[in-house]
Amino acid sequence: MRIRILGCSGGIGAGARTSAMLIDDDVLLDAGTGIGDLSLDELHPIRHVFLTHAHLDHIAGLPMLIDCIFEEDFEVPLTVYGREETLSAIRTHLFNGVIWPDFAKLPSEKRPMLQYVVCNPGETMTIGNRDFHAVDVLHSVPSLGYTVKNCGGVFAVSGDTKTNSTLWPVLNACDNLKVLVIEVSFPNELQGLANRAGHYCPITMCRDLRLLKHKPDIWLTGMKPGEEERILAQVIAAAPDENIRMLSRGTVITI
Repeated sequence: MRIRILGCSGGIGAGARTSAMLIDDDVLLDAGTGIGDLSLDELHPIRHVFLTHAHLDHIAGLPMLIDCIFEEDFEVPLTVYGREETLSAIRTHLFNGVIWPDFAKLPSEKRPMLQYVVCNPGETMTIGNRDFHAVDVLHSVPSLGYTVKNCGGVFAVSGDTKTNSTLWPVLNACDNLKVLVIEVSFPNELQGLANRAGHYCPITMCRDLRLLKHKPDIWLTGMKPGEEERILAQVIAAAPDENIRMLSRGTVITI
């Protein structure tokens, strides 16, 4: 399993791209602005999109993706997976015929190019030889993290979250957790804002990290542009014994 990081920033500017990860060549985990760097040849094989939640930095590229790969005589539709609340928000506010065409009715309602599949916390969707398991997390809107498992081990993504009691038991139950990508958006000086916005800061993330029984490679994501070095330094100071690095656009992780 090959995970290519297309975007991992909490905002845009100076080359930053928001949340998007390409798994092998056919699955996206989130569809932020990072997918815009893919070539046409790389966009066309994508047929599955797992969304953590409906915030714009995680879905901004989705309308342009479906527009790019749309064909009236398509063979396989694009399937978007997420919580019912996430899919409802996308149908109501994005693919509504006003902001963007409703591709769930194109080229026809009987045979649409876009289809939705509800993926509730605790459910597992199998795509090829990969199992995508949805995990409840605590953000400002209903959100998911995911574990992705194949024969080589488990890759986990927290999604956007603050201190929670649901992610860590799932991670601890994984037999072979190789990699954890976890968001930490704000520095410690903005802990109050981070908590209100439903995000980790270094002190809260590292406190929860003590609950993890495994020792995976840990990659930080979702940092606000311009705050990356300060956040990374605060995380390393709080968890000096962990293998923690800052995720960057273009990183490739192999499981």
